[in-house]
Amino acid sequence: MTQYTANRRTFMKGIGATGVVAVAGCLEGTPSETDADPEPSADDGEQGLPAAEPVDVDAIAADPADLPPPVDWDEPRTHEITMETIEVTAEIEPGVTLNYMTYDGQIPGPMIRVREGDTIDLTFEVPDEHNVDMHNVDFHAVYGPGGGAEATTIAPGDEPARLRFQPKYAGVHIYHCAVPNMDQHISLGMFGAILVEPEEGLPEVDREFYFGQHEVYTDGEAGEEGHHTYDFDATADEDPTYVLLNGEAYGFTPDGQHGPVKAEVGETVRVYFANGGPNLTSALHPIGNVWSKYYRDGDLLSEPGQNVETAPVAPGTVVAGDMEMHVPGPVKIVDHALSRVVRKGMLGVIDVEGEENPDIYDEDP
Repeated sequence: MTQYTANRRTFMKGIGATGVVAVAGCLEGTPSETDADPEPSADDGEQGLPAAEPVDVDAIAADPADLPPPVDWDEPRTHEITMETIEVTAEIEPGVTLNYMTYDGQIPGPMIRVREGDTIDLTFEVPDEHNVDMHNVDFHAVYGPGGGAEATTIAPGDEPARLRFQPKYAGVHIYHCAVPNMDQHISLGMFGAILVEPEEGLPEVDREFYFGQHEVYTDGEAGEEGHHTYDFDATADEDPTYVLLNGEAYGFTPDGQHGPVKAEVGETVRVYFANGGPNLTSALHPIGNVWSKYYRDGDLLSEPGQNVETAPVAPGTVVAGDMEMHVPGPVKIVDHALSRVVRKGMLGVIDVEGEENPDIYDEDP
């Protein structure tokens, strides 16, 4: 198992010293815990959370670089796709566990990538060895009852559901669980993206990443060690404990479990960003860059926005944005509702490597 080098308290202390300015800069090293929030004591009169539970997987986060390659065919194809739901215990951050619900054991669920006019033959499974709840899948790219949710609603151990559909809407769309407690299921990780490329394809880029934001509502506080359980009252109040990127707090930062994702100077990078919600609109912003092309609301047919700094991403929406990497250093993917960055976990880093370009950026003129 990959070892963490810093927990949330060390991260919080580091950014707390200079507030949001430190978030905008590069977080280096592991700050001291001298000024960290004190641990609750036995005299506080509170029992606190039960101990963290053993984890079923080392990490719940999907690898942002693990997504299907661009469409390279020009005739309709049929894709046989199997999806299964897996309920699993994993860490939100070191020492903090949660029982997640997922598609294929990762958050966000695997990206599905097809071409306009293709056909998908879906097999949907809810194995009883991995689940205690009923699940389904609602594709926003599907024309049909519930986006396919009615046809795919099954209980653990039921025969797999089968669905054939043509994703007729070019764009990048969300999919998610849509059972009666859909807010709980989405919060705990049951969402992903289906990318339907236009017949003519998308403009070529050098590198692509796939991220998903969602909020979780628990009976504990952010950073409180132990096992957290889902809180329906906090969900109804839209008061999240964490706002996460790919199911984890600060997982893709220099001190996170996975570290930053990588890019190089001179590259054009495309980010697919799914806001699972279930409740909060994200203010998507790349600190240290802009979206040179921005495909609002998953619209891949209209002319993209240009040089967009910050854009709202409603819950239940996927967007795509391109960035030109002109200089080395970190580009931070954040929700510009910045308390979610500073206190609730919503931060990822793209580490851009390569030659300095003092004509564009010079720290020592």
